[in-house]
Amino acid sequence: MVQSRGDTRARILRTAAELFQRQGYGATGLNQVLAASGAPKGSLYFHFPQGKEQLAAEAMALAGAETGGRMAAAVSAATGPAEAIAALGALLAQGLEDSDYRDGCPIATVALEEAGDAGPIHDACQETYRLWLSGLTGQLRSWGSSETEAQELADLAMSALQGALLLARVRRDTSVIHTVARHIGATVTQEAS
Repeated sequence: MVQSRGDTRARILRTAAELFQRQGYGATGLNQVLAASGAPKGSLYFHFPQGKEQLAAEAMALAGAETGGRMAAAVSAATGPAEAIAALGALLAQGLEDSDYRDGCPIATVALEEAGDAGPIHDACQETYRLWLSGLTGQLRSWGSSETEAQELADLAMSALQGALLLARVRRDTSVIHTVARHIGATVTQEAS
């Protein structure tokens, strides 16, 4: 079966997203992306003429959107703030366990590397976090929080869960994610009331 150009592009993007998540931007080489994706060498610059930076920015956007979709589904299925934060924690913990503690947040490693640099990678990471926070903020507003309060609580929840995810990865134990989610969920519920 002959693969289409779109299949090759998608395979390169998905492979790059996985490698960037696990290793970061600096430690991931283009030859490694090509080898892991099984794509021919010429296809990289055909599909990503601006090179590694374009590939990374698009990979971060893809990974962020996929995770954002799962996060939105988890939050929208919740009946209140505590359940929503617990659902987010469970989602993050499951992803970490499924990867045998190799993969944390799909964009955090690259976001930390690129935080001080303006450009497409930084912009993609910033937009991903904005979308994630916007979804949580909107749901908190639907449960009665003011706009400002909902934004602050979403920032608190996301920051705490991201920190817990890192600690869980280092410890190779997701219990910290569940503990943080429970405490933040209680705080968010109390503040949102």
